[in-house]
Amino acid sequence: MPRQGRKRSARQQPKPEAAAPQHADADEVPIQRLDKWLWFARFARTRSLAARLVEDGKVRVNREKILKPAQSVRPGDVITAAIGGRVRIVRIADPGARRGPAQEARALYEDLTPPAEPQTGGSERTATAPTRAPGAGRPTKRERRKLDAARAQTDDGDSP
Repeated sequence: MPRQGRKRSARQQPKPEAAAPQHADADEVPIQRLDKWLWFARFARTRSLAARLVEDGKVRVNREKILKPAQSVRPGDVITAAIGGRVRIVRIADPGARRGPAQEARALYEDLTPPAEPQTGGSERTATAPTRAPGAGRPTKRERRKLDAARAQTDDGDSP
């Protein structure tokens, strides 16, 4: 005689037919989380540091300040990030699938950052200011006055 009135546990329940997997259409654009993409593209050493960059407001997507690391980005978006004292501007080329080697990471974006101004060995201030030999110690009061006077002259010459 079959048992009646007994319910099946969740493990014994027959599983509903799984829906057919939704394949990405050819015109559908792949998306990625911003913090994950920054980590994949090696802008941050860890994903949590990438999330902190976003939360601190150091990252913009298409000129809009983003404060949520889960913001979706897609190919064609322009990211502006202030990292390590530099401002980097990049256009996303590929959302990426993993954090790979540096060469693979560079293929994820197109760098739009303008080239840095060439260093000419220092500004006018250092060129005209007297130099001290390394290890010469602390300047005397007289040397300090000369240094201050030289800096004041350079500052007056730079202003319009």
